[in-house]
Amino acid sequence: MTMATTTDYYELLCVSRTADDATLKSAYRKLAMQWHPDRNPGDAHAEAHFKAISQAYDCLKDPQKRAAYDRFGHEAYENGMSGGGGRGGAEGFSDLGDIFDTIFGGGFGGAGGRRGPARGADLRYDMEISLEEAYHGKSSEISIDVAATCDTCDGKGAEPGTKVRTCNLCGGSGKMRAQQGFFVVERTCPNCHGSGQVIENPCRTCRGEGRVDKQQTLSVDIPPGVDNGTRIRLTGKGEAGPKGSPPGDLYIFIHVSRHRIFERDGTTLVTRAPISITTAALGGEIEIPGLDGKRHRINIPAGIQSGKQLRQRGAGMPVLQGRGTGDMVIQIDVETPTRLTARQKELLREFQDTETGQESPESTGFFARLKEMWDGIGE
Repeated sequence: MTMATTTDYYELLCVSRTADDATLKSAYRKLAMQWHPDRNPGDAHAEAHFKAISQAYDCLKDPQKRAAYDRFGHEAYENGMSGGGGRGGAEGFSDLGDIFDTIFGGGFGGAGGRRGPARGADLRYDMEISLEEAYHGKSSEISIDVAATCDTCDGKGAEPGTKVRTCNLCGGSGKMRAQQGFFVVERTCPNCHGSGQVIENPCRTCRGEGRVDKQQTLSVDIPPGVDNGTRIRLTGKGEAGPKGSPPGDLYIFIHVSRHRIFERDGTTLVTRAPISITTAALGGEIEIPGLDGKRHRINIPAGIQSGKQLRQRGAGMPVLQGRGTGDMVIQIDVETPTRLTARQKELLREFQDTETGQESPESTGFFARLKEMWDGIGE
């Protein structure tokens, strides 16, 4: 493969050697817009510089190519498969898979034959939904920026009406072999990058890549019962592969926002319910609105203590991709009133006296009178 320039790829893209994938992509896009031939008509220098930065990005965005470039520089492409001596030892391997492919017939990453261009990259999309949406499920549309198949060349990378030729370096196999001491090493052809074909007239729209950056709108179905960290896979909705190779996948990561009433523990919904001291002492009934749209009646046993938990079966979250629902757990908080009338204080003192006296509170009708006085304060 003949290099268009000997300038360091990182310098061409104006990034450091430790730049991550996102930084590389952002730097390339800015420079590509600046130096694109369509924005600089008739400028040979701009066209040459655009080709150079495209070549640099094509190398550095691929982990294996970048590793080879970081170690050997441009020589990794210019002299990578020439000669049998090489650098000796294992330094000449592009990865350990080359060794196993040769010795074991492709059992570690291939089954022999042409490897072809690598598939497109997988993408991640983070989606935030409410707890109600997690309960019922939802259908949603999302918009993402993605490298999509070029419509002009249909992903082939060649200008419409032109043909591609068989790679002279590998004979169309997409792989090269070289003697490395005791081993015969097989690795991807550096000229055609494993496709076995060379494009002589690259598509003007995608510059021979077979893909262009586009914004796509996709429909996503969120099933009932999803939780934080649930991952939904959309097969083939990731980045398009180079030169017509298969696309990657899109992974939707779910984040459920905090709810004002419920906390979630798996399929169990947990909430707190304040009750008056009269309801706690005499028992009663309260209503809790559920995520299912129903109002669940909860029986409060007489004498319940603050902190006690009650369970409502089947009122929790649905089981993801399964049957049934979890439970609702209600933690009771007994509220002590802070503003009492003189009559209410008198009744409390009367109750205090009965705790050590001969008469029981029930026999004096105390609780009935107390509850009557507290109507409007407790519940």
